Amino acid sequence: MKDLLGLRDMSRTEIEEILDEGLRQYENIINRNFTDELKDRTLVTLFYEPSTRTRASFELAAKNLGARVVSIETSTSSVRKGESLIDTMRTLESMGVDYIAMRHPMTGAAHLAARFTTASIINGGDGINEHPTQALLDMLTMLKEKGRIDGLNVAIVGDILHSRVARSNIFGLTKMGARVRISGPSTMIPSGVEFMNVEVCEMVEDALKDADVIMTLRIQMERQAGGFIPSLSEYTRFYGITEKRVGLARPDAIIMHPGPMNRGVEIDYCLASSDASVIEEQVTMGVALRMAVLKFIRRETDEYPYQKRLCCR
Repeated sequence: MKDLLGLRDMSRTEIEEILDEGLRQYENIINRNFTDELKDRTLVTLFYEPSTRTRASFELAAKNLGARVVSIETSTSSVRKGESLIDTMRTLESMGVDYIAMRHPMTGAAHLAARFTTASIINGGDGINEHPTQALLDMLTMLKEKGRIDGLNVAIVGDILHSRVARSNIFGLTKMGARVRISGPSTMIPSGVEFMNVEVCEMVEDALKDADVIMTLRIQMERQAGGFIPSLSEYTRFYGITEKRVGLARPDAIIMHPGPMNRGVEIDYCLASSDASVIEEQVTMGVALRMAVLKFIRRETDEYPYQKRLCCR
């Protein structure tokens, strides 16, 4: 696997292998047992949209493995002068870059980029398509907390339509044997989503009943393009994760959120910091999981050595 573009086309075996390595890297982080096994590799983070968790965790993951890291600010790069995505890829390849962790507002941008470079593209989110490493770290958190994914009841609540996190989680969780229910305002539920092997619940209470995992999502106002958008107070009233609603889930249910989180809107203030919440643990898992991804891709890309990426070779 040269690139990590999404979970739609990944096999269960590949997902399991990355998660197993992620657990090992989590222990390495806890024990501060870092290595320099990627000392001959360079990671570029190329984010066309704002990011805190994803970008920082990619950079920390690479540094924990000894790699060189370059962070490109698109607001001050040649992108502002009209440089195309393809030309940016070719420019970075000519510098000998090994990994490009990229976020882009256009759906399919990561797939396009991968066609025009021998560097490994890791999709940090493309439009409303996928966010594979977020879904993998979410599953890694579930695996650590629950010891399994197969057979878990997972409720995903919120703006499903505009959430690349939800889409990648649905692909990954169903492949791993979890039962997924989704709920949210009807204008935020994708048409045909029931064919993705999920159960659509009009009432959030139905989605939360006997859930092992509750994952709540942010309303992505920046991606709304027409249609009815409920007020935040209406959303909280009908879909907010409250203590009463959490009582419908299993007693040992965990609460997750990919961030950034709007406390008091998607989730009660107290629940976000409760013993059931693993939201901060997800952040730690993000570094471990991305260390695992970098190692996994490195093993698969020996046919694309550094020298082959230099235009002056």
